[in-house]
Amino acid sequence: MRKRKPKVRIINPDPRYNDPVVTQFVNNLMLRGKKTVAFKVFYDAMDIVKERTKQDEHPIFKKALANAMPQVEVRSRRIGGATFQIPTEIRAKRKVSIGMKWLIKFARQRSGKGMAEKLAAELIAASKGEGAAVKRKEDTHRMAESNRAFAHFRV
Repeated sequence: MRKRKPKVRIINPDPRYNDPVVTQFVNNLMLRGKKTVAFKVFYDAMDIVKERTKQDEHPIFKKALANAMPQVEVRSRRIGGATFQIPTEIRAKRKVSIGMKWLIKFARQRSGKGMAEKLAAELIAASKGEGAAVKRKEDTHRMAESNRAFAHFRV
């Protein structure tokens, strides 16, 4: 058994939107501890989003994140010599962090000039329910659905 739960770190809200979720996103975006660079990239991306959609950018970011968050995932579990993919519900915090990581990962893989440009494109796509991050979520859900027969093995 594990000893104790780790202390939950309080994340300070970001300066522009006063939202801790944005800070968490920027923390995931950050490379080599360069937080100011990460914030600049994020805010530039948000400006591009505002410019392209002619709407308030914060709700678009929220919607993109909501569309990229998976509800279930499959976990591998070995039972009697066979490995089964068992669908399991995801905790709220893990949903958010997986959604963020997928958005960032697929934004990095996009073609385009500069990370802000790529992130903006991925956020706009995800808010419309398209893009690679949303596709990954749908694939995960599909996998969980097809392995629903093994749900009774739940860990």
